[in-house]
Order: sequence, then structure tokens, then C-alpha cells
Amino acid sequence: MTQDDDKPTLAKAPLAYENPAFLNSPEGRALRILAEYSEPLARFRRERIQDTVVFFGSARFANLHSAQRALQLLEKPGAATPAPEHEQPATLDGALHGRENSLKLKRAKASVEMARYYEDARRLAFLLTKWSMKLHSKRHRFVVTSGGGPGIMEAANLGASEAGGKTIGLNIRLPFEQFPNRYITPELNFEFHYFFMRKYWFAYLAKALVIFPGGFGTLDELFEILTLAQTEKLAKKIIVLIYGREYWNRVLNLDVLVDSGTISPEDKDLFCYVDTPEEGFEKLRDGLTKCHLQAQQVPAEPEREEGKEQADFPEIAKTRG
Repeated sequence: MTQDDDKPTLAKAPLAYENPAFLNSPEGRALRILAEYSEPLARFRRERIQDTVVFFGSARFANLHSAQRALQLLEKPGAATPAPEHEQPATLDGALHGRENSLKLKRAKASVEMARYYEDARRLAFLLTKWSMKLHSKRHRFVVTSGGGPGIMEAANLGASEAGGKTIGLNIRLPFEQFPNRYITPELNFEFHYFFMRKYWFAYLAKALVIFPGGFGTLDELFEILTLAQTEKLAKKIIVLIYGREYWNRVLNLDVLVDSGTISPEDKDLFCYVDTPEEGFEKLRDGLTKCHLQAQQVPAEPEREEGKEQADFPEIAKTRG
């Protein structure tokens, strides 16, 4: 018997793609990024999604009934952690008994005022989805998509769900933020680690963007899409609606950019303002019809392998490069 015969049998090493220590390491980052491209693509193909209309807006807006009943907006319904106490608006009981300070009372009034945008987003998503479901297509067109969380995101998914259509949620994993809302189509509920991969899927499939009142994240998405449209990076016409002139005129003064020469006057034509769900729907319907539903010469489809479903070959939106 040799000395080597006394050694225990060496266990098999894990396969690289089944090794959590590697996959979660800095060296595995490239695979994690690729997974956040390939896995959503596979699901979009399987669910026959051709393109989307993306709704952005504040995660902090509650529906009108909740705001009027409890006057609690900034608790961020659906979030893992509520806002700090000093950021909470007044409660109804506290307001009635004089226990709330002026800031809380101001926030409470704002909560009811801004809740109308939740209802408008819900209505607009409903109208859009009802219309898109009547289109003659082998794939799902102009599917309502949101960031997957509460507020305006929830309202958009809710409206599309009420219309009976599929609806997408592209959530982001954060240490203290949102859970996916209950109205997302389960097969189209996504969660991303990387913000830039989430942004990629927002932009890549979108044929239109609807910007409701919101904060930093909403502004970020608005200007990112406008930049892509301005530079013609997307090989498609993307329709951008900014919802709520009253709010946005107080937040944005793009005439300063024109007067300063930092943007061209025609760059303001990259978007338009709307103030009602019906007006927004008409702009979307007319723009999507003109830019993306007009008769086009369709190239002959390549021969498919026997047994392959048509859903395996979706017409995913094109980009330049």
C-alpha cells in the first residue's frame, strides 16, 4: 500500500456556472451583466413582446381614495421601509387634534393634490392597453411597462391589468426600497441588480415614454431618453409625452437652454405636454400609428428549424449598433 492510498477521495469541483462564490465575485461580474441581458430577452421572446410604452413618475403617489382617507402619501405604499417620521405628512387624526406642525399639514394637502396623477396614469394605461389589444399582430404591441414599484408605477400596471392586457415591471434591487407591485404580469416581473441593464431594457423596447410628475429618478429617465432621441442613437421614433404642464412648468425651464445655446430650438419638438388621460391617449395612438403601424415592406422570414415556435423569433426593436 502506497502513501497515496491513505488519502481521501477528492470531491468534484463545482462547475463554474454553479459556483456561487465565483458568480458573486468581482470576476463573475461579466456573467452577471450578461445574465441581465439574456434572461429578460428569453422571457420577452417567450411572452411574445414586441415593444413597450414606458410610464415613469413618482413612487410616492398614492391612489386618491387612500390619500383622502388617511392623508398618508410619503409612507411609500409597497415599500420595504417607510419614509422617516419627519418626512411623513399629517395624519387625519393628528390634524383634527392639532398635533401636527405646518410642514406635515402642507405635505398632507400635497398628498391629496398629487394623488390625481395616480388616477390619471391608471386611466391612460387602461385606454392604451384596450386599444393595443385590438391591433392585428402576432405579438403583443405597446405593452405598458413601469419600474415595477409603487406610486405611478403601480398605477400604470394596474390600468393595463384592468384592461386585460399583459404589463411589465422592471424592478431594481435596493437595500431599502420597493417590492414589485401586485398588478405586474407574473411572467413579466423582472428584478435587476444593475441600473444600467434596467435602463437598457427601458429604452430598447420602448416606442413611447410617458413622464408623470416625479423626482430625481423621473428626471434621470426623461433626459436620458431625450438624449438618445436627440442624438438619433435609437433607430426608431420614440414618442415622449410629459404629463402635467402645471407641475413641469414649475420644475423645468428649457427655454433657458435654448436661449443659452446649449440645445437647439427644434430639440423642444422631441416631446409634447399633455394634461388629461384622453389627450395623452390620442397623442400616443396617433403617434404610434403613424410611426410604427404604417404598412411597411416586410422582408421574407428565414426558414425555421422544424419544431421551432414563431415566438422564438420576435421582432425585437432595433437600435443603431
